[in-house]
Amino acid sequence: MGLANDLAEKLAIDACAAALALDDESLPETIAQIVGASSPTTEELYRTAVRVIQAEARARKVLEATLKAAEDADTSP
Repeated sequence: MGLANDLAEKLAIDACAAALALDDESLPETIAQIVGASSPTTEELYRTAVRVIQAEARARKVLEATLKAAEDADTSP
C-alpha cells in the first residue's frame, strides 16, 4: 500500500492547497469522487489524508491564536 498511500497523500496535499487558493471548500470532495470511481481503496486513503490535513489546519489556527493571545497579554501594560 506504500505507493497508493503516497499518491493519495500527495493528491490530498495538493487538493487542500488548491481549495485554499481557490476558496473552494468542495474541491477535495470533487477529487475524492473522481478517485473513487477508479479506486475505492485510493479514495479512502485520500479521504483520510484530507481529514488529517484539515484537522491539523484547524488545530494550528487555535494554537496560533492561543499563543498570540498569551503574547499580547504578556506585553500589555
